[in-house]
Amino acid sequence: MKARLTRHIFGAAALVALSMIVSGCDYWPPALQAQIEQLQQEAQIATAERTKMIAQLNEENTIKQELQARVEDLTRTNRELIGRVSALDQALTAERDKTSRLTKASAKPAPVKTAAKAAPKKPAKKKPAPRTGHSIR
Repeated sequence: MKARLTRHIFGAAALVALSMIVSGCDYWPPALQAQIEQLQQEAQIATAERTKMIAQLNEENTIKQELQARVEDLTRTNRELIGRVSALDQALTAERDKTSRLTKASAKPAPVKTAAKAAPKKPAKKKPAPRTGHSIR
């Protein structure tokens, strides 16, 4: 059991020492160093692109909000104008009806009597003469 425990302790210590050596190492083989530099450049490019895309997204969101506010304003104005047009249309219809009635009333000619249709006039009845102060009882 002591041997097993000693191996575990030795293995853990070796692992810690190896990780300290690798993480603190300033020298990498040239192939690995080139890969590391390439990955760092790609990471910087990706970070710059991400930052640029976030700025574009924020700008487009701002434009979207402005356009939505404009659409809401135009919709409200459109509703108001539709109401005004409807009221004007009703007023116009009422005025047309009124004008039509007035035109029909003034266009009706007064009945004209023609000679053929004229009935012979009857002589006017004479009223009896008024009686003078004597009354009959």
